[in-house]
Amino acid sequence: MEKRELKHILGMAIDKEKEAYDFYMNLYNVVEDAVAKDTLLFLAQEEKKHRKFLKDYREGRHNKDVLRMSEVIDYQIAQYMETPDSEKKIHTKDVYLIAANRELNSYNFYTNLAGVHPDGEMRDLLLRMANEELRHKEKVEYLYSNTAFPQTAGG
Repeated sequence: MEKRELKHILGMAIDKEKEAYDFYMNLYNVVEDAVAKDTLLFLAQEEKKHRKFLKDYREGRHNKDVLRMSEVIDYQIAQYMETPDSEKKIHTKDVYLIAANRELNSYNFYTNLAGVHPDGEMRDLLLRMANEELRHKEKVEYLYSNTAFPQTAGG
């Protein structure tokens, strides 16, 4: 793969991570629930770390094996629930569902981008980024399910 093409793809990914960071910070500023705010701040910081990683990688300052591949449980909640409108007053559970959909979109972005690349370093990096986004989706879907369907004394 040409170095110029690699830099272009990494530039797109860096922009995507910046958009995600801005999205979470904007949502953070309209949400009132303290726990949801903490989650949004966590997600924003994760996107910031991804952006830094990608920038460092583009400049040759990281080993390709820095991102770990771990098994992720995809609850597929975001795929089956309608995304709440973030412009209206939203409840805590809605924040998690909005975040899950955002992470699903990021996962799809990286997976689709990886799908057009032959086996090799760039494809592996894109799949690792997809896995990171899926891990975030797993976390916020877990929070969604526990917030939307809390455990009761009856089981």
